[in-house]
Amino acid sequence: MSSGEVGHWLRLQLLLVLLACTGPALADTRAWLDRDRVTDGGSVALTIQTDQAGTPDYTPLRTDFSLDGQTVSSQVTIVNGSRVRHSLFGITLTPLRTGVLAVPALRVGAEHTAPLTLEVTTAPPAGRGSGAVAFVETEVDDLQPYVQQSVGVVVRLYYATTLASGELVLDTPASTSLQRIGEDRISSEQIDDRRYTVVERRFLLVPERSGPLRLAGARFSGKGVGGFFSDIFARDGGRLGARAPDQTLQVRAMPAGAPQPWLPLQDLRLRYTAVPQSARVGEAVSFEIEASARGGTRAQFPELPVPSLGDAAQVFAEPPQYDETFSDGSPVLTLRRRYSLVPQQTGVLTLEGVKLDWWDVRAGQRRTAVVPDLELQVAAGSARLAAPPVVPAAAMRAGEGTALALERPLEENRWLWRGLAAGFALLWLLTLLWALLRRRPAPPVAAAAAAVPADSGAVHTLADLRRSLDSGGLEEVVHILARMGGVDSLDAVMARLADEEQRQALERMQRALWAGEGDVAGARARLREVFRKGPRWRVPAGVEKPLLDPLYPGRDDGKPL
Repeated sequence: MSSGEVGHWLRLQLLLVLLACTGPALADTRAWLDRDRVTDGGSVALTIQTDQAGTPDYTPLRTDFSLDGQTVSSQVTIVNGSRVRHSLFGITLTPLRTGVLAVPALRVGAEHTAPLTLEVTTAPPAGRGSGAVAFVETEVDDLQPYVQQSVGVVVRLYYATTLASGELVLDTPASTSLQRIGEDRISSEQIDDRRYTVVERRFLLVPERSGPLRLAGARFSGKGVGGFFSDIFARDGGRLGARAPDQTLQVRAMPAGAPQPWLPLQDLRLRYTAVPQSARVGEAVSFEIEASARGGTRAQFPELPVPSLGDAAQVFAEPPQYDETFSDGSPVLTLRRRYSLVPQQTGVLTLEGVKLDWWDVRAGQRRTAVVPDLELQVAAGSARLAAPPVVPAAAMRAGEGTALALERPLEENRWLWRGLAAGFALLWLLTLLWALLRRRPAPPVAAAAAAVPADSGAVHTLADLRRSLDSGGLEEVVHILARMGGVDSLDAVMARLADEEQRQALERMQRALWAGEGDVAGARARLREVFRKGPRWRVPAGVEKPLLDPLYPGRDDGKPL
């Protein structure tokens, strides 16, 4: 039992002694608060006295209050020959909002307490220099964000005492997603004549529709470690409470003519981190591009494109590497992608620089980030052709010296090549015979699976889609659908879907988010409903049966080799 609970228990014991002196007339079930007015962030003690055998049902209190510090005490006394049992139940209530709150009637056994009221007033913001034992600050990096913009929110708790317990809460506003980023950072700071311990917690807020957005201030409730006598006689049992002021964000709609995909950022820079100095035909060289996006997250950021050089060179891209951090109250995404370049011809090879269109949320302008073109001088490959064998002068005869030199190696190795050819022919015949013996008609499930694109599940699964529909943004949902369908845009996804209800659900979410038409929560619920079993793609035209059976028929009928 903590020191605060010990104090509450001792106060209940003193009250039981007084009840025993007054007789059984006071044993009816009743409840009272230690005060009827409290400031926001404070707490009150609720006490219930009863002679019933049951325990109070505190469930109705959870609508408007946070519950903590439950205590119970009982005593049996003999009054005028009658045995009387008195029970006292105590609990600490912390209001979740301001205004006149109702403490509803609570059931204890077969009886109910009378309802009570509590007035919760707005406390003046406690901040730097106020001398408060504990206070909370909420910092938002952009008070006028755009729809789908990633907004950094930093909550800092300051306290100048030793805590026995505590809870720091930031509620998720309506029509937004709120995600905690990283672990808490703990430091200390001297303010006036007090040394405070500072707990910093970072969040990522993404608004899903335009208009005013109310962000309730973060609130803290906890219990400090005090002395024995201060816990007995203290009114709050050492409890602490603080709340940051509420803030209102004005969310702006996506502007007309904004680049697609929609990429609202504070800053975006592209650069080469590695470039080749020279190249040879047929030999791979590598280069790496880094994107640094302030105000960006991995879920909303598009992949860096793969340059195309036609017949001049082949370009292969490795999977991108992501690093998400928090700097000065804002999210920062660093993306790196390495490319391999294989030239196919000599001369000057020009690689066009990668470009990304984005929206500058501070200046309210469309911008383009680009890396400069890369020029390479491609030399001939290092492979050398073997020199023709030298023919002795004595063997040279008019018109046949060169023919003799080329035919002799073939003549010497012809039996080797004939043996290899016969072996491959025999292996092919055995494989064909085995395939005919194992041949079975393909089950309906295999035929249905053949209608699904080969890359539909190679990158993202139905579980990824369901997770994104529950907590991700529209950009993430579209990205996953595009990868599942083997396409690269929302329009292509719409054209690929065979289910009209799924297409209409995507259009409804588009209108709700970016045109302000309709309910975002309802649109998201509709998306979850129609995509519960996954996207329904258009079945491609039937493929003609091949002239020969497959080399490994066990893979067609679903059986292992």
